[in-house]
Amino acid sequence: MTGNRRARDNSSTGSNSRLLNILGRYKPAPWRGSYSLSRMFLNFYLLVMGSFIAMFFFADFVITTSVKGVTDDYTSRFMHGTIVLIEEDLFRRPRSEWPKNIKELGEKFAYKLDIVDRWTLKLPPKQAEKLDNGELAIAADGDILYHRLKQTPNVLVVGPISAETDPDRPRALPFDLRIRLLTWSLIGLCLAVAVWFWVRPVWRDLEAMRQTARALGEGQFEARAPLARSSAFELLTETINGMAERIQHLIATQKDMSSAISHELRTPIARMRFALEMQAEAHDAVERERLGEMMQVDIDELENLIDSSLAYSRFEREQPELRLTPVELAPWLEEEVDSMRILGRSLEFSVDCSKLPESLHVDLDLKSMPYAVTNLLRNALKYTTSQIVVSAEVVDDYIRIHVDDDGIGIPPEERQRVFFAFTRLDRSRDRATGGYGLGLAIVRLVLEQHGGTASAEESPLGGARFTISWPLLQNVTEN
Repeated sequence: MTGNRRARDNSSTGSNSRLLNILGRYKPAPWRGSYSLSRMFLNFYLLVMGSFIAMFFFADFVITTSVKGVTDDYTSRFMHGTIVLIEEDLFRRPRSEWPKNIKELGEKFAYKLDIVDRWTLKLPPKQAEKLDNGELAIAADGDILYHRLKQTPNVLVVGPISAETDPDRPRALPFDLRIRLLTWSLIGLCLAVAVWFWVRPVWRDLEAMRQTARALGEGQFEARAPLARSSAFELLTETINGMAERIQHLIATQKDMSSAISHELRTPIARMRFALEMQAEAHDAVERERLGEMMQVDIDELENLIDSSLAYSRFEREQPELRLTPVELAPWLEEEVDSMRILGRSLEFSVDCSKLPESLHVDLDLKSMPYAVTNLLRNALKYTTSQIVVSAEVVDDYIRIHVDDDGIGIPPEERQRVFFAFTRLDRSRDRATGGYGLGLAIVRLVLEQHGGTASAEESPLGGARFTISWPLLQNVTEN
């Protein structure tokens, strides 16, 4: 028995330590802000810039391929007259003079002229066919034209058309290539500025959340992530802060509950130890029986404390799933009151449902709502003198159930405090009334689960009135 008690105590009081140990396992890496920001910027910039360049080359390839035929046709039409004139001029001279004549003509044109043998040329099949049929053939780069001189094996070569007239002058980059390089340089610079201004706030948000996670991992549960600068992280920031608040609340609840339960366990255990010592020394059977009954009461008190603590922990840890069931309110309420009459045989119990619509059906959770009603009745049983009245009514589409007693009542300044765990008023500390401040706290959690409230005020009977209220989510009134 001693070992079991110690195990339970260690389980109850050590839960907070275990949670701290689990959270403490997270150890973020040392801070490397500037390096990581630069790397993030560079990676993102290269990704975006690479995507732009890939899209450009793909689009350029598609456009160039589409218009190449049009460009070649335009070049052929443009150069056709010039080439025909050169050909006629050549055929007016002996063939032996063609090289000299071509050289003289080449000096007069802005592009190079030459005569080569047909067999020396390697052209694509389509262009070779054009050349052999007497048409103009164009090189793949579109800068050199070929024309077969009538029925001879010689071919007139015109171009490169875009070559510089001075062969000794260093060749500059083509104009279109220079325009592209300049354009892409400007695009790259603008993109770098845009990416930097986008990445910087994103990095700040990530760094702020990392620092918050680090603080939480080190046990600083009051830490919160600042407001996100980027809308992409607003939801994540809210989630982290909500998690931190929940952890902080759970740990505070565990601390309060562990401390309160430890305090509450001392009194019944001390009384049981005292009763055992007295029973060992008692020789009268009646006295031994009385001491046994006292220990039985203390055992019941310990069992009630454990059950209430488990129920409160369950509600506080996670909101149970609400399973609503339509029930007829008046018979259900009378049944709940009848189940408690046996605990107050000398007291007058009454149920007043006269203010309810006839056969009113309401939606409630049949697992948790009876717990709330019976806890209110147990509380009334502790303090009432002779009478308990349970009544129900509908006010502004809300169900209200009142539990009135003729006991000592509750001061106005303490009526809200009694609904929080382990809160007991000074005059209630006498073990004749007992209690741990958990019953009314469970009532509050059950009503919050139903979207309602629990309150206390002065009773028409002179004692205390406890009221629970929740909305009529769905109701059916039968005529």
